[in-house]
Amino acid sequence: MKKSLIAVAVVGAASMSTQALARDTINIVGSSTVFPFSTAVAEQFGNATKFPTPKIESTGSGGGMKLFCAGVGVQRPDITNASRRMKVSEFEKCQENGVEEITEVKIGFDGIAIANSKKAEQFEMSLRDLWLALAKDVPNPEGGEELVPNPYKTWKEVNPELPDVAIEVLGPPPTSGTRDAFAEIGLEGGCKTFDWIADIKGEDKSKYKSICHTVREDGAYVEAGENDNLIVQKLDSNADALGVFGFSFLDQNTDKLQGSIIDGVKPTMDKIASGDYPISRSLFFYVKNAHVGTIPGIEEYVAEFTSDKAWGPDGYLIDKGLVPLPEDMREKVAKSAQDLEPMSSPK
Repeated sequence: MKKSLIAVAVVGAASMSTQALARDTINIVGSSTVFPFSTAVAEQFGNATKFPTPKIESTGSGGGMKLFCAGVGVQRPDITNASRRMKVSEFEKCQENGVEEITEVKIGFDGIAIANSKKAEQFEMSLRDLWLALAKDVPNPEGGEELVPNPYKTWKEVNPELPDVAIEVLGPPPTSGTRDAFAEIGLEGGCKTFDWIADIKGEDKSKYKSICHTVREDGAYVEAGENDNLIVQKLDSNADALGVFGFSFLDQNTDKLQGSIIDGVKPTMDKIASGDYPISRSLFFYVKNAHVGTIPGIEEYVAEFTSDKAWGPDGYLIDKGLVPLPEDMREKVAKSAQDLEPMSSPK
């Protein structure tokens, strides 16, 4: 019995090796926010090395994790990009499916911009305003500690100091890491300013999260897919709408768009790096270590991404809108990444 199991394992490993050798291109999936940074590295990598330019798909962070954690083999991606850290449930799914050793690489910071067309008035709002405009259920405007279906139709109804235009926000779907971060940092940041709602967290975390993270479904929030460039185009043609996307897309489109001032802070590279901008997050990619040495070029790709010429303060990724890690953190992450150190559970 043991011999037959060993034979199956050997045949399986040989099959994986034979299949993998049929693919000489690195396959990368994941976050639309990390996509432009990953693409820039891939192009540089393809031009400067003997390896083919990696194939990159923008599937969203959640979609990328699902593909990445589905198993080991030529049909599975080698790397997944993410605009938030891998969840415990995703790590456990990877482990269940044989994706046991994973290297986590934090590449820098990003802010989530709430932007609109330069043809319109610049918004200046609080996180509380943002949550009241987009939450499915909100505190009764007439007072008391009860929630009612969101009655607000215009920004001015939310806050008399905001423009008198209909609430229309174009943003990412639930599979997006940007959506996750927007809910966790942006919407929850506004939600917990109501003390009686914040108190619910200690009693029932699930109920608290549902209240703070659930977005209204009456048309005020429009899921615009994983293509942030499409949101940029729609905002340019609709001056009344706002859009939710990573700072890099705002930074690349300042001729058309302007970022809203949130809690008195503009979304700028300096304010994101310092943590002053209230809707900021870390960006990552994850490497499937089992594919290293079988799919050619993975180690070299990681080395290119974590080189000073790429992600350093004067690197080409900074020109794309990446907010760099502090120098000491960059050195630490680069060593860990280039050594392909396996991560522990993100608990």
